[in-house]
Amino acid sequence: MTDDTILPFSFPAIHAKKVTAAFDGGRLTSNGGVMLLAMAERRLGLADNLAGCSRIGAIRRAGRAQPCRYVPRAHVRDLLRLRGRRRPRSSAVRSAFKLACGRLPDTGRDLCSQPTLSRLENAPRLRDVIRLTYTLVDAWMDSYPREPASVTLDIDDTCDVVHGHQQLSLFNAHYDERCFLPIHVYDTEKSRPVAVVLRPGKTPGGVEVRAHLRRLIRHIRTRWHNTRITFRGDGHYARPEAMAWCETNGIDYIFGLSGTKPLARKLDEAADDIRTRRAIENLPVLRGYTETRHKAKSWDRERRTVARIEATMLGLDIRFVVTSLDVGSAEWIYDSLYCARGQAENLIKLHKTQLASDRTSCRSALANQVRLVLHTAAYWLMLTVRDAIPKARELATAEFATLRLRLLKLAARVVETTSRIRLAFAAACPEADLIRGLPGALLPLGP
Repeated sequence: MTDDTILPFSFPAIHAKKVTAAFDGGRLTSNGGVMLLAMAERRLGLADNLAGCSRIGAIRRAGRAQPCRYVPRAHVRDLLRLRGRRRPRSSAVRSAFKLACGRLPDTGRDLCSQPTLSRLENAPRLRDVIRLTYTLVDAWMDSYPREPASVTLDIDDTCDVVHGHQQLSLFNAHYDERCFLPIHVYDTEKSRPVAVVLRPGKTPGGVEVRAHLRRLIRHIRTRWHNTRITFRGDGHYARPEAMAWCETNGIDYIFGLSGTKPLARKLDEAADDIRTRRAIENLPVLRGYTETRHKAKSWDRERRTVARIEATMLGLDIRFVVTSLDVGSAEWIYDSLYCARGQAENLIKLHKTQLASDRTSCRSALANQVRLVLHTAAYWLMLTVRDAIPKARELATAEFATLRLRLLKLAARVVETTSRIRLAFAAACPEADLIRGLPGALLPLGP
């Protein structure tokens, strides 16, 4: 769409040819690839409502706005751009997002405004928010074509800094911040989120951990009756209440464990052997593994405890894990099984830094939980797009920020005519062959 009121302007001539320019290139957008997210949403079967779709689009745009991610007005700017209250360039920006929401780019109604979004986030009551949260668990289970024989779920909490006296915000001395400590649960082997729960900014106690595990397992067992489930987490989750509940209900676990003097004394012989061999052989580092049965004062029984003992020129370092598993060597339990939980921390970092999931600036705790659910829905959209990429392509393992730059932030001209809508991408688009094949790979699965 041209604007005849804006006069053309000139650049220096090149090879005796005059160079002129004007803002008459038509309706251009820098978000041409957002239609891939729309197809991913339809494939996943997420709630197809205007406010939710535009909110997820706003999250994707906000993922790059790191300096203002904690500022509530950042959400206002995102939705104002999508609704078209910031001209002139916003009209092209909103065209692609209107298409993604199933609306005509020119003649269709505008997307929701920021007040509408605020009402959406604050409208759900506790029962509704719980159902929304369980929708994420259902999406994870739906991602398996059949009930798996076993799954390993990583559970961890992360610091979500707040600015102001929001509900559930507390001062945490470890992080030296007022914050939330939301719990994230991931199926790390598949890089899939399972659940995200907003909680106060303090270390979870045993009763709370047990409650979270019980609710999650109860929901999973409504569909998966025979799957062997193993929880993996750091020392925050090695609570006697949680371990006893897991043992009673047939759930396996492997948790980090804080060292104590009685526990360390049981390993004195193995630790002295490793320390002595390192000194005799003059090695920079020597690592060994051992295990024992241990019963802490607060435990109701002895449990298998595995130790990694590492001797260096600086001294001795011993790390412990406690597990319900009775198979596998101590080395396999620690190195291959427990240390694999480090990938969950990478996924949490991906969730926070590239999807801006720590923009929990609402006053209400329920509204902030709704935000976490929607940010995790955006995670599922990006994950679905990435999973549709052929494994031979380098983007099949790319981070979300790379996918956004290479597949979503694409220049395109949006043309709406009487009978069709046309997206005209650049002829020199470097990922043209990949983008051409993705719509077919993202078609909804059959019944």
